[in-house]
Amino acid sequence: MGRRIRYLRKEKGMTLDDICALVETAPSHLSLVENGKREPKLSLLKSLAAALGVSVDDLLGAEPPSRRAALEIELERAQRGPLYDSLGLPKVRISSRLPMDVLESLVGLQRELEHRLDEQAATPEEARRANTKLREEMRQRNNYYQEIEQEAGRILKAAGHTGGPLSHHRSADIAEYLGFSLRYVGNLPHSTRSVTDLKNHRIYLTQSTRADHDPRSVLLQALGHYVLGHQTPVNYADFLSQRVATNYFAAALMMPEKETTDFLHQAKKERALAVEDIRDAFAVSYESAAHRFTNLATEHLGITCHFQKVHESGILHKAYENDGVNFPADHTGAIEGQTICRYWTSRVVFDVADKFRAFEQFTDTVNGTYWCTARTERHSSGLYSLSIGVPFEHVKWFRGRDTKERCQSKCPDENCCRRPPADLSSTWFGNAWPATRANTHLLAAMPTGAFPGVDETEVYKFLEEQA
Repeated sequence: MGRRIRYLRKEKGMTLDDICALVETAPSHLSLVENGKREPKLSLLKSLAAALGVSVDDLLGAEPPSRRAALEIELERAQRGPLYDSLGLPKVRISSRLPMDVLESLVGLQRELEHRLDEQAATPEEARRANTKLREEMRQRNNYYQEIEQEAGRILKAAGHTGGPLSHHRSADIAEYLGFSLRYVGNLPHSTRSVTDLKNHRIYLTQSTRADHDPRSVLLQALGHYVLGHQTPVNYADFLSQRVATNYFAAALMMPEKETTDFLHQAKKERALAVEDIRDAFAVSYESAAHRFTNLATEHLGITCHFQKVHESGILHKAYENDGVNFPADHTGAIEGQTICRYWTSRVVFDVADKFRAFEQFTDTVNGTYWCTARTERHSSGLYSLSIGVPFEHVKWFRGRDTKERCQSKCPDENCCRRPPADLSSTWFGNAWPATRANTHLLAAMPTGAFPGVDETEVYKFLEEQA
């Protein structure tokens, strides 16, 4: 608005003194208005509009009055932004004396810098932002996707599944119902868990000795892409969303909504909810059972909760929450790769001797008291803890609520567990030099391609050989 007033004043060939004599205000005051340092009262706006021969709406217009004004506004906004601040450069005084070519150069440089940073965003940073956005969507939906539940229910009914754990045989029946034949091969491309030949309706799998992935789940996820009508991902966010959807689809087949909710309602009635019971009842992994609990707990039981998968190093691998727990996060809101407080159940469980049964603990945090149940599982990349937690108000429905284990977490206060205790620091500060492990993945950009990390040439050659 200030630039619009200045532009109109100069178009009429008026100085500050000239127009101030008409509107009865001090030139210093109007100068502050024109420079955006002060907002004028409505009475002054009316007087200015009359003196300049325009309407008040004309003065309040959103469009800059000239190209120069647009450049000045863009530069001023850029200099107020975090990117410019991070450069540590002095701010350029924007005035009518600033040459036009200098103004254009400064704005052009700022645009190019932002463009190059955006290009570099195709790195783990892009994945983290996409994951943060997806987690927000999951929180808003309480991690419940009705449309996928309905599709899974329809397919189970059509395939003749009447109850109980979904067997390998029944999983193959589902594939056959959907028109796919299965092929087990020993030369599956190394970057894939399965390859689907959509031309010949074949799904290629491998008989892996690794326990990280349930063979049924791998097959059902492959079918999920087909059933849910997925197209080639257009970006990493699309890829990530599709993966979450197919994981959900597979879980909804292996732990059907009605059976699982009936099971959970009965357990809640008996005040004996337990993730390991879901695992045992449906013959799935503890991690799958924990994920499925988050799908159904809020929608069907009215229980808010959170889930964590934490590496033995204390690094958060993946998580979900709709109960207000204060996960550590960076400035973008991303939580993956952050270090979990060492007093949380997901960290304490690593030091528990009894690995056969679940470990329960109450944790007093800055956001309230939470009860969590956790256990550890070994994967190819190390030992992980898997935990489900709920606010104190919901603990009455769970087995293990009588635990005497309790910890207090003051995170994100660095004095909680980020800094070494004073007695240790006084002894060892300056006298320790750890040799860190070089994690080369931290330096790597996001894998390229529609399916990140997959060598499409290798996949096409594989399919050609099989055909």
